[in-house]
Amino acid sequence: MMKEERLNYKVFWDWFLTMEKDFYGIVERGEQEAIEKDFFDIISPRLKELNDGFYFLTGMSDESIAELIITVDGEVKNVVFAEELIAVAPKLSHWKFTALKPEMDIQNVYVSMGDYKFTRDNIFFYSNELEDYPDEVDLVFVYSGDIENKEAITTGICIFLDNYLGELNFATQIDTFRVTEINQAEKELVPIEKLKDFLQWREREFIEKYKSTKHVDIEEEFSIIRAHLENERPLIACMNLPLLKYDRKASYPWISVLKVQYNGEDNDGLPDKEDFERLSNIEDRAIEELKKYGYLYLGRESADNIKESYFVGKDFRQIAKVFNTIQNTNPEYKISFRIFKDKYWQYFKYYNNVN
Repeated sequence: MMKEERLNYKVFWDWFLTMEKDFYGIVERGEQEAIEKDFFDIISPRLKELNDGFYFLTGMSDESIAELIITVDGEVKNVVFAEELIAVAPKLSHWKFTALKPEMDIQNVYVSMGDYKFTRDNIFFYSNELEDYPDEVDLVFVYSGDIENKEAITTGICIFLDNYLGELNFATQIDTFRVTEINQAEKELVPIEKLKDFLQWREREFIEKYKSTKHVDIEEEFSIIRAHLENERPLIACMNLPLLKYDRKASYPWISVLKVQYNGEDNDGLPDKEDFERLSNIEDRAIEELKKYGYLYLGRESADNIKESYFVGKDFRQIAKVFNTIQNTNPEYKISFRIFKDKYWQYFKYYNNVN
C-alpha cells in the first residue's frame, strides 16, 4: 500500500481510539444484540471504506482483553491489506488486534449448523496422488454422518477447517478438495487432527523442491492469437507461448488476472484506438512495477468489452497491492482482479494447444 492508503489506516485507528472504551464495554458484557447494534453496525462502514473485503469477529480473549479479528473470508487478494491494517494498530492493554482468523486447537473446534455437527470425531481425510500434477495437494474430506445435504456438509467442513487450520493456511495450503460420505471413501481414512502435520510436510517438501528456482530464463516471444466467442464476437490474445511451456510452473503457483472493462460497442467488443492506448499504458505500468518483485507477465486477452492481463508469481501479496493501486488510480474504468493458486497454470490450458 502507498502512503495515502496507510494514512487511511491511521484515520481508522484514530477514530477507533475515540470509541474503544465504549466498544470494550459492549464486548465485555457479551450481549449479542448490543454487539451487533452498538459495535458491528458502527465499525462496519468504517472498515468497508478501507476495503470492501474486510469482515470482523470479536469476543473476549481472556477475562480482561477484548479481541478484534479482521478477516477477509478466505479471499487471498485481501490478505495483505488486513495484515497491513493490523500492523499499524494501536497498542492497548485491554485490546488484542488480529489479522485473519488464527488456527485453533482442534479440541476447541466445534461447528453447529442446524441438525449438523462438525467435530474432530466425525471428519476424516485422505490424499490423492495425481500422476500428472505431483505437487498438487488434492484432498478428500469424509463426513461420517448423514450427507444428504451435501452443500451444507461442505460449508460446515469449510468452516471447521477455517478455524482449525487458520484462515491463511486453509486458503493457501490446499489446492483442491471434495467432500464425500464414509461409504464412498476410496482410501484409508486419516483422523482430521493429523491434517496440520500432513500439510506442513507437503509444504516443506514443495519448498525444498523449488527453492533453487530463482528466475525463469526464457526469452519473451509473444504470439497473436485470434478466435471467436460463442456470440461470434472476436477475441484477440497476445500470449508468451514459450513461457507457457515452462517445465517448473509450480515454482510460480499464483495466477493473477487484472480485468478492465471498456466500451467497445462500436468496435465489435474490441477497444477503440484511444482506449487501446490507455489500456496499454495501464498494463505497461503494471508489468514494469511487477517485474521488480519477480512476477512474470504471460499475456493478455481482449474481447466483448473486457481486457484481461495475466501474471504469475511466487507470492500473492505484492501483486495485490499493485493491482489495488491501479484500481484506485484509474476511476474512468471498471477494474477488478483475481488472485488464485494454480500450480500447473491449468487456467491457460487452452493455449497449450496453440502452435
